[in-house]
Amino acid sequence: MSDIILLHKKFERMTELLSIIEEDNPRGADFTRLLGARGEGLAARYLVDNGYRLVVSNFKVPVGRNSRGLQITGEIDIIALDGETLAFVEVKSRRSVEFTHLTANINLRKQRQITRTARVYRRLFRLFDMPQRFDVVTVLMPKHAEPEINLNKGFWTENSFKKKTWDRESWSELV
Repeated sequence: MSDIILLHKKFERMTELLSIIEEDNPRGADFTRLLGARGEGLAARYLVDNGYRLVVSNFKVPVGRNSRGLQITGEIDIIALDGETLAFVEVKSRRSVEFTHLTANINLRKQRQITRTARVYRRLFRLFDMPQRFDVVTVLMPKHAEPEINLNKGFWTENSFKKKTWDRESWSELV
């Protein structure tokens, strides 16, 4: 067989594989963005149905600079009131949990970014004494089934990101 025929067969096989992948993800980034927007809409409805009062969605604000001096923008998917508690809500939407759990991407880096964004929000609106909480809503949207929505109240706290302060007594205990 000639090299051209072998290349053509490999190309056909690659095209076949890509078409299978595209069936699950028809538009790549556009599909992911639409899935996320739909998940946020379902999450907002779920929160309202469970007594939350929505304040704002997709709150974006500069939160500082990274180690290379580039500006970092933080985003909070939904900010809502649960009674008298200000809830900063991260929404995670997926088609399946075959590869990873829905909350796997809410790592310490993501939590820190949301926490920094929440601090800016509270400073902007002078909400210093209001109780707050960081919640996560997961939205699992299988292809041929109803969405499954779960709310995780208090998924993390701001305390884990507060800078440690040293006083003379703490320092002298180490020496």
